[in-house]
Amino acid sequence: MTDNDVAGLQRRLAEFAAARDWQPYHTPKNLAAALSVEAAELLEIFQWLTPEQAERVMDDPESAHRVADEVADVLAYLLQFCAVLGVDPLAALAAKIDRNEVRFPVRKRGAGRGERGEEGDSSRDRHSSE
Repeated sequence: MTDNDVAGLQRRLAEFAAARDWQPYHTPKNLAAALSVEAAELLEIFQWLTPEQAERVMDDPESAHRVADEVADVLAYLLQFCAVLGVDPLAALAAKIDRNEVRFPVRKRGAGRGERGEEGDSSRDRHSSE
């Protein structure tokens, strides 16, 4: 394993926290809260941008740096959260994709179907993370 695979990054994060005696604070609740805060900081970058501006946010070096930093913060807290609870994030994601492929099968759009391609009920077509 390298330092840039999931396990290597989790190990580096654990060592970083241990060297600073931060482990007592790395509870599931605290890590979930920190993850939420960091995700909100990522969202803040895009808060008042138009869709077109948001698509070009990485064109500006300062904005690109801010986005990359917030993505890193979100990922760091997510990996620490998973480590504390013993969740394999890649296995969890693969299982979620598998469930969503069954839950939300590809449907052909056709006559007599609702706006989202389903007869009578477009409410089932939700974002894949649900």
